Amino acid sequence: MGIATINPATGETVKTFTALTDAEIEKALALADRAFRDYRRVSFDTRSQWMQKAANLLEENAETYAKIMTLEMGKPITSAIAEAKKSASVCRYYAENAAQFLADVPVSSDAINSFVSYEPLGAILAVMPWNFPFWQVFRFAAPALMAGNVGLLKHASNVPQCALAIAEIFQKAGFPDGVFQTLLVGSNKVAQIISDDRVKAGTLTGSEPAGASLASLAGQNIKKTVLELGGSDPFIVLESADLNAAVEAAVTARMLNNGQSCIAAKRFILMSSIANEFESRMAEKFEALKIGDPMLPDTEVGPLATPDILTELDDQVQRCVELGAKVLTGGQPLDCPGNFYPPTILTQIPEGAPAYSEEFFGPVALIFRVNSLDEAITLANSTIFGLGASAWTTNQAEQKRLIRELEAGAVFINGLVKSDPRLPFGGIKRSGYGRELSSQGIHEFVNIKSVWIK
Repeated sequence: MGIATINPATGETVKTFTALTDAEIEKALALADRAFRDYRRVSFDTRSQWMQKAANLLEENAETYAKIMTLEMGKPITSAIAEAKKSASVCRYYAENAAQFLADVPVSSDAINSFVSYEPLGAILAVMPWNFPFWQVFRFAAPALMAGNVGLLKHASNVPQCALAIAEIFQKAGFPDGVFQTLLVGSNKVAQIISDDRVKAGTLTGSEPAGASLASLAGQNIKKTVLELGGSDPFIVLESADLNAAVEAAVTARMLNNGQSCIAAKRFILMSSIANEFESRMAEKFEALKIGDPMLPDTEVGPLATPDILTELDDQVQRCVELGAKVLTGGQPLDCPGNFYPPTILTQIPEGAPAYSEEFFGPVALIFRVNSLDEAITLANSTIFGLGASAWTTNQAEQKRLIRELEAGAVFINGLVKSDPRLPFGGIKRSGYGRELSSQGIHEFVNIKSVWIK
């Protein structure tokens, strides 16, 4: 796929871009290397001022940036505005807390003075996805730049205008040339870039194959990576749950970003005693959602980002149906221009169906019934993924077991899974490794240096 803006609501190619040549990539890497030498000595106060300015730009121009996101990948405009503002929040979080997170830590030893020091690594390559085209980048860039690193962004090829806008934000905020650069390149150039000695580490949010590829290349060159990959998050509802709150959250959790979120609830695991009522309420709310032009403020579900995603999602649904699953609502692509798939619910899903082993990246809810907490936990954990999990119960004993026994990087009780700058974010199993956000996130790409003076 070339580098282009293709409106997913219409299929229209809006603008195409020329990928960087090898000579241009070399120029960018050389600039990043030079920039790091000076930037690493810039004070936290100065970095903080620049990062606060980036946050201001995001807030002041939220609607402008939102229109670019919606044009390129189809998220409803209200969600896109919220994403721009959330990106500002992570900039402010690290502007305010980075100095504290990276302060020297005294250690008692037999030396006159000993401590742990946190030092920047250098140029970090970020391979980022299209589904949250601003948030995913800023949650990498804010801690990386506040730590004194410089950033190289290889964004998804279908969101080039987002990628260029982000680089412009850092430039306008005052960061020196070369501290953050967008590289308009295809995935075929990632190996070349991560293997370059001037690039010290890499981070990727995306698919399992993409993560495995980057990790393999980085491993060959003895470089650290952080990976945030797919998810098939369970949404468990037990008998004591507040059904009204759980259903409302379930609809939001599944329809987030037109269903295209790694941490969207995908597998709804319901206690049999409440399943009929839950399914009925959920179907009613799915059918009431407004599908349409994502640029309109009252649109609740927009198009999927690309035709390939639509084709793959429908293939997964049809394979489940062929094996015996029942369609409660939806289940077929809409007959209109653009990549529109209706909110869909599958029930009575047989073992061996794709719903048991694959991530469904779109507005499709998969419903399973269980008869006990043990069965719910076993089913929730019976996946190769381990990103997030949401569970609904007012029983404290059940809550304790769910918190301890669910295999996931995050467990939310009586709330939908979300990312928050204050909490570490990441997964286990094939959902990846390492953490973004919080103090843990900024420590991923620093040299944790032991200092001993006598």
